[in-house]
Amino acid sequence: MTDTDTGTDTGTDTDELAERYVAVWNEPDAERRRAAVRALWAADAVHLLQPPEEMRRSAETLGFDRLVLEARGHRALDFRVTRAHEEFVAPGTYVFRSCGDADRLDDVVKFTWEMVARDGGGVVGAGLEILVLGPDGRIVRDHQFIEG
Repeated sequence: MTDTDTGTDTGTDTDELAERYVAVWNEPDAERRRAAVRALWAADAVHLLQPPEEMRRSAETLGFDRLVLEARGHRALDFRVTRAHEEFVAPGTYVFRSCGDADRLDDVVKFTWEMVARDGGGVVGAGLEILVLGPDGRIVRDHQFIEG
């Protein structure tokens, strides 16, 4: 398959990747969510999270000038996705969605997402994803910036 954004043969469509990425955080079935984690991320992939501002401020009061959270490998990634799902999606309060702005340059994909109130309310959170893909099209590095 040729990626329409770069013209390179990658087997990964950029928009479809962003949609699959966001869908895994909304997936209610644990087995399907676990399978989606393995399909999206390489076995030794790393997910790096720049925490929300209030968490960074709290860390600074403890003497940490740079706070980055990390999940590495399928087990940790599954735990990370499941924990976010349980906190935000499972109670029926929020849902994640892609903003439809995925873009790709070589093996790097970037897109933004939003967390919105399930009842039709407004945006309550947002983030930027910067993904580095391996040769098989799976994510090897996932940089997540919480922006709102």
